[in-house]
Amino acid sequence: MENYRPTKAVINLGAIRKNLESFQQRAGHAEVIAVVKADGYGHGAEEIARTAIESGVHLLAVATPDEALALRRAGIDRDILVMGAVPPAFVPVAQRENIIVTALSLEWIETAQQAAGPGQPLRVHLKVDTGMGRLGVQPEEAETAYAKLASSPFSFDGIFTHFAAADEQDTALFDRQAERMNGVLKRLPEGVMVHVSNSAAALMHPSVACDAVRIGISLYGIAPSPFVGEHSPIALEPALSLETEIVHVKKVQPGATISYGATYRSEGEEWIATLPIGYADGMLRGLQGQEVLVRGERVPIVGRVCMDQCMIRLKGPLPVGEPVQLIGRQGDEAVLIDEWAEKLGTIPYEIPCILTKRVPRIYVNGTKNAGLPFQSTDSMIR
Repeated sequence: MENYRPTKAVINLGAIRKNLESFQQRAGHAEVIAVVKADGYGHGAEEIARTAIESGVHLLAVATPDEALALRRAGIDRDILVMGAVPPAFVPVAQRENIIVTALSLEWIETAQQAAGPGQPLRVHLKVDTGMGRLGVQPEEAETAYAKLASSPFSFDGIFTHFAAADEQDTALFDRQAERMNGVLKRLPEGVMVHVSNSAAALMHPSVACDAVRIGISLYGIAPSPFVGEHSPIALEPALSLETEIVHVKKVQPGATISYGATYRSEGEEWIATLPIGYADGMLRGLQGQEVLVRGERVPIVGRVCMDQCMIRLKGPLPVGEPVQLIGRQGDEAVLIDEWAEKLGTIPYEIPCILTKRVPRIYVNGTKNAGLPFQSTDSMIR
């Protein structure tokens, strides 16, 4: 699809491959599960899934049934695990499409048994809630769950939990969760894959790698927390950069107001440039004052961010078409996703996820493996 507006997110698939390679080395004998939920954390689920498969990943993980089906419709034929809740109506679909689902309660197991149809067995991973408080059977229910799964027509393929605080310096909760999971695993039937590590645990607690590690946010080169970012044994390589161009430049006189509400007033003669990106693209209004890069130098966003545009204060006149780096590196300077997160008072996870579909994803350093045909209609590889 052609893109006429210069605003775009550039996804470096080479960075994805590098991060996967680093985690595979870190995990040792354990497999790496590539988490591509939420459209690959805003990077593009299909393209990231293909890159992960080309890098040797055998199991992909998503959050919803619809995400799994989208990958199947795109021609992805590798194993896919739905980690979130799955309604009974999806059970026959999961059987037909060979999609692994999560058993999240004793009641769910019973309901799914009633919903299962003929054909290949429903493949199930059991979720244990060791302290996240979200989904999963309680540790004391695990043996009952084992028995129910053993007497069901399902294929009991895996068991997992999720750490709530593996990215923190204080390991008290992590240690309690690990201890609870160890108790659950003592009576686990043979031949069941165990995966407990998320990105933070894979980085900071390699001893719990088990059979597989689930790599989500750090697959995309983003540290799960500032603590992990500071102490990570792996040099994560960010995959996403966000760029645009100046579309209008003007010199304003002292006292000129910029944008809605006149929240910015020029102190002297100033050069103001307009950028074609706004909160409808994911550049939220809270980013007023955030710096961007022009010719390798930082300049501020001035005035309120509009729906489709925002304004920056230049150090002097520049031509229309001048490149502007919103996230990423330009020259010797860089603006990281973490900087946006701090400005917005949130976590880095949110930043790529809030970039809307109006911002095209441009893929670079892709291998376009002939065995994995590229079929996306709203993005492009170069």
